[in-house]
Amino acid sequence: MSLYSEVFYSDEINELFSDEKSLSYLLLFESSLAKAQVEHGIVPNTSAGIIASCSQADLIDLQALKKAIQLGGNVAIPLVKQLTQLVKNQDAEAAKFVHFGATSQDVVDTTTVLQTKVFVEWLENQLNTLQEVLIKQTQEHRQTLMIGRTLLQQAKPITFGLKMALCLESIQRSAERIQSLKGELLVLQLAGAVGSQNQAINQKVKESLANILGLKATHSWHTHRDAFVHFAAVLGVLVGSIGKIAKDISLLMQTEVGEVFEGAGVGKGGSSTMPHKRNPVASAIILANAQRVPHLVATLMTAMTQEHERSAGLWHSEWEVLNDLMKLTAGTVERSIGLLSGLEVDKNRMLQNLELTQGLIYAENVSLALAEKIGKSEAHELVEKACKKAVAEQKHLKKILVENQNYLTEPELQPLFQAENAIGLSLEIIDNILGKAVSSKL
Repeated sequence: MSLYSEVFYSDEINELFSDEKSLSYLLLFESSLAKAQVEHGIVPNTSAGIIASCSQADLIDLQALKKAIQLGGNVAIPLVKQLTQLVKNQDAEAAKFVHFGATSQDVVDTTTVLQTKVFVEWLENQLNTLQEVLIKQTQEHRQTLMIGRTLLQQAKPITFGLKMALCLESIQRSAERIQSLKGELLVLQLAGAVGSQNQAINQKVKESLANILGLKATHSWHTHRDAFVHFAAVLGVLVGSIGKIAKDISLLMQTEVGEVFEGAGVGKGGSSTMPHKRNPVASAIILANAQRVPHLVATLMTAMTQEHERSAGLWHSEWEVLNDLMKLTAGTVERSIGLLSGLEVDKNRMLQNLELTQGLIYAENVSLALAEKIGKSEAHELVEKACKKAVAEQKHLKKILVENQNYLTEPELQPLFQAENAIGLSLEIIDNILGKAVSSKL
């Protein structure tokens, strides 16, 4: 195990892709294949029973299996050899029916799908939790005023609830994408040497095996990897969306900004040399994962151009990459739930930062109000000059406008310089997003 196995990943999903767990899924395929073939008179029931009794991970010599994989080019060949010997030790006749009619890629691909199925179920539950956390933050900070920023500069007031609501909506979209792709992703691979199947793995056997394993029966996809690549791309987008949230939080944690902080904890966010530091450690971990994931997605995309009916190398390049992608996604989602659950929001600092520009952030408000009196172009030009004068003289924009125009009185200008009057349709947008999110949970 890596020193960072508990940093970038999820323990639960690391376990799902452990050697022992992977081996158990490979053997599940073999025992289930024999069981499906019994249903159609291809394999004797007693033989299938013996195959099932021998398909136990603790009966396999894992170290010998690992050493033999490089000789066969994939795990299925030496595994079937060991399993066949185990069955033969009990019944020579039953040994004839181990892996009957299937090819190596059938067992390897189906094992990947079975593990992916468990991962997707785990991920959907986690995303539900993440959405619930974001709903709570959105509701709590619906009216928490802060500055909105464009190109890293102060732009216009918004609420922190709007920021959280838009994050919520992006996670909802990823959850919907994952839900929609399950039909194409969670499918059985059982096609034989060149994808044409055979009597031992005919369509009835395929349908029975798919039913046993809880998968969908389709034709061969040995060298058509679009479903896995689509899945990878969706995970890449999800991790990117979470990375965007972490990026914003890390920026809001900057000393000069100080509006939002990761939850405090003993030993969390400290520096080895600077006792005063409070570092965005959870955000940093998420951002690190978000840097790694796109390259894994790209690897799977470049592996799509597989030759003929079985690829030499491109198929092989997927195995660990897809697993790593799921493990990194799992770690990212887990860290994001912890990050957002413990978020600390400094409302007073947000209000203080709204005053940093001495009213410049309300320029659009004033321009729109003036446009009703003198037209859009003239209003824009007047306010632009006033902004430049305010900066040059280091005065509040409202004071400059009172002194340099006669269209709006000071009492008329006053509400235009209040943050709650400059947030546009923030509250309406929040309520719309929350309404959809809450209704989807009912």
